Amino acid sequence: MRFRLPDPDARYSAVRLCSDLPAQEFARDNGEWRLELDEPVHRLEYQLEVVREDGETETLLDPGNPNTAPGAFGDKSVLVASGYEEPAWLTAPQVEGTRSTLTTPGRGFGGGLEIVLWGPADAEPGEPLPLLVAHDGPEYDALSSLTAFAAAKIHAGELPRHRVALLPPGERNEWYSASPRYTRVLMQRLLPELPTTGPPAAIGASLGALALLYAERQHPGTFGALFLQSGSFFMPRYDAHEIRFPYYHRVVGFVKQVQRIDVPTVLT
Repeated sequence: MRFRLPDPDARYSAVRLCSDLPAQEFARDNGEWRLELDEPVHRLEYQLEVVREDGETETLLDPGNPNTAPGAFGDKSVLVASGYEEPAWLTAPQVEGTRSTLTTPGRGFGGGLEIVLWGPADAEPGEPLPLLVAHDGPEYDALSSLTAFAAAKIHAGELPRHRVALLPPGERNEWYSASPRYTRVLMQRLLPELPTTGPPAAIGASLGALALLYAERQHPGTFGALFLQSGSFFMPRYDAHEIRFPYYHRVVGFVKQVQRIDVPTVLT
């Protein structure tokens, strides 16, 4: 993969490729910045970080690439290699789904939250079905097509008929940062409102992953399985740069206590 950023006026003193790969530095050559990437990737979402002569930095989309994808921290440019194929489920047949809204009881912290509950259209309102709980649910669904994935896999017979509960994040930084207060709300107001055949599976990213693990540790057996993506499991050795996060020490204190996870868990 070759990247090129025109800079005939020498506005930039450095250019970097920002992606899930290690940062890569562009080299200046004849009025433009160039980078040849040797990593064996099929599809790459990225941004360009430019450093101006005054030392200020700015993150840009690639002006020479019209392809973009949305993300939690803004759009990214997308580059695909020859031979790349999208996941088959994106265009596979799906079962028809319906959405309903549940409002949590009570006032104050956690009161009046609206939970979107997705399920197959042929399910009766009170019919018990396996349940997947998603932290940051509305955004998670919008960015990853979570419920479309569920609908496709149910249609294909690869997953049983089930529901997906899309939990809104509320005051995300506080609620999801190993908070006993939020965990009480989750246990007493949120989960009891959700119909399920047994302990639900749960999915979350970043702080949303941390909050699920915290809840399971405080109340073992709450979840039947966890899928934790890029969890914010802060450790001083690796995450000292996060120290300005207001709940950093609370997170670190919890993570230090975790020696094992006693439910089936996937970490990415």
